[in-house]
Amino acid sequence: MMASLNMRILKMIMNNKKVLLGVSGGIAVYKALDVISRLKKKGIEVKVIMTKSATEFVTPLSFQSLSENPVVIDMFDEPKAWEIQHISLAKWADLVVVVPATANIIGKVANGIADDMLSTTIMATKAEVIFCPAMNTNMYENKIVQKNMATLKDLGYGFINPASGRLACGDIGRGKLENTEIIAEKIIKKLSSKSRDFEGKNVLVTAGPTIVPIDPVRYLTNRSTGKMGYEIAKEARDRGANVTLISGPTSLDIPTGVNFIKVNTNEEMLNAVLDNFNDSNIVVKSAAVADFNVKEYSKEKIKKTDSNLVIELERDKDILETLGKQKTNQIIVGFAAESSNVIENAKAKLKRKNIDYIVANDITSNDTGFASDDNKVTIISSLGDVISLDKMSKREVAKNIFDMIKGR
Repeated sequence: MMASLNMRILKMIMNNKKVLLGVSGGIAVYKALDVISRLKKKGIEVKVIMTKSATEFVTPLSFQSLSENPVVIDMFDEPKAWEIQHISLAKWADLVVVVPATANIIGKVANGIADDMLSTTIMATKAEVIFCPAMNTNMYENKIVQKNMATLKDLGYGFINPASGRLACGDIGRGKLENTEIIAEKIIKKLSSKSRDFEGKNVLVTAGPTIVPIDPVRYLTNRSTGKMGYEIAKEARDRGANVTLISGPTSLDIPTGVNFIKVNTNEEMLNAVLDNFNDSNIVVKSAAVADFNVKEYSKEKIKKTDSNLVIELERDKDILETLGKQKTNQIIVGFAAESSNVIENAKAKLKRKNIDYIVANDITSNDTGFASDDNKVTIISSLGDVISLDKMSKREVAKNIFDMIKGR
């Protein structure tokens, strides 16, 4: 009785969920049919894109029958209604899953190649994309394939790793498509935990350092890597927001599905922020901007002499303070990187800047903060709420920030 009730509840949750299944041309194509069957039983709507190679293994009719939707193959097929199909499908999906994912489709997406319906749709979607690799062991372990997968993972694409076992070619090793039951379970789990609670909201995020040019060769900067801001942008994107990420110079890959603006100086960041501020619902200013500017910039390279070089600095414009003065209905989140009296200094900054939340962290910690994948912060609200988080990944910190905003 309870199991039956739980099943009905799950079907209600999944009823409006939409999965776009990409099928690329490998021997495991037929297994994708079982994935569709399992998803349909849970009330999930499924649409299918097949590559031409995939149709050599299993006919599109089989996929059409199980999904109860037309199968898309050719970019130049006449659509059933007036629409640009790779765009309409990209917008339609809550989740894109490629089963099986061959070395070919993985390589295409990793290198920005969009030359068929599947690769083009993946490029156009803002939904999360998960690859389920299936190929010969030697292909899977090839350094090029591994590099392509690492690139995609760094960009935020997901993977359901292949299993080990006897392959169709007779080899034994890793490369076998994961059990379809496990694939379906992971898709369902992803959909059930996937909250798009910021759908329709415009979120503006700043990240990374800014630079202070001294002369055409030299500049001052700080140790910010931008990791925290980039994870905030990804979290907002995955929760349905329209995200604009304004970033100073970093070595990070640009997250997919966001409007990216690259800047260098404090002034450039201020101008970019102000250009987007009025249209923003939420602003998260995690960038470590320069507090000071060089009073006199040298248009020529400063020559080395026997004397010491003295550079006079002056206060630069305070971006966060500017936003606090101009805000109307925007929710503004600031960051306070402190080395002492962390909470007291953060509370004072929260009030002084007229913002809604401040995220305080101790930069003297050796295992969190700059360059680390983890952080340990305290989130303080203008309403007096104080939440101290344990050490966690920066993505988890980002989740907590948006959870706190949601509960406001």
